[in-house]
Amino acid sequence: MGARLACQEDGYKSEWEAYVVKAEGTAVWLNVSLFYPTGGGQPTDLGSLTRKEDGAGFAVIQGKKDPAGVVHVCDKMGLQAGDRVACTLDWERRYRLMRSHTAAHLIGAIINRETGALVTGKQLEPEKSRLDFSLENFDKSLLSRYADLANEAIARDAPLSLSWLPRAAALALPGMVKLANKMPPEADELRIVEIEGIDRQACGGTHVRRLSEIGRVEFLKAENKGAENRRLYYAVRP
Repeated sequence: MGARLACQEDGYKSEWEAYVVKAEGTAVWLNVSLFYPTGGGQPTDLGSLTRKEDGAGFAVIQGKKDPAGVVHVCDKMGLQAGDRVACTLDWERRYRLMRSHTAAHLIGAIINRETGALVTGKQLEPEKSRLDFSLENFDKSLLSRYADLANEAIARDAPLSLSWLPRAAALALPGMVKLANKMPPEADELRIVEIEGIDRQACGGTHVRRLSEIGRVEFLKAENKGAENRRLYYAVRP
């Protein structure tokens, strides 16, 4: 995970001011960034940087992880070290991904509770997302039922909390890792996302503050991806 990302502390802020620390071609480093870079199945945030001096705009088309935090890939060159910029996230996209990510944790926790299966992969997208599980049986109606259970949990509206723990202490807690054959990135501290009474696991992505913000989980389809690998597609709806 490397350095803490600012968006891991506050996933709701979408506008701020910063200055350019370094620029190389279309790649820009800022002193403060709330962009989430691609990672952990969650795609990059999109947005814009507007130079305060002359109002020139630069679209941020990709965020990449960097030892210092985030590298912002812009649609064109022109920003230089020292430029002050107004930063704006595509909030609608970010918030939908936050809702989808929290839904992924919720569905994963329910399937783990009901079957003991672990997540083998995931990919979040604004319009639909997928989760892969190490399930022995392929039963579409049962997978659809897990989405129903997720909606029942959403109706009860549990809060989420974020905390940081030393890596060894975090990994010593039962159920902290729900990914099959994959451990959290090497880091001295791990960020813990907890859905009260439902789930607790290490995660670096962005999340909502309460389950009710997810809206509703819609089961889209299920696929058999081979030996004990089942794929569930879902979407979050208002």
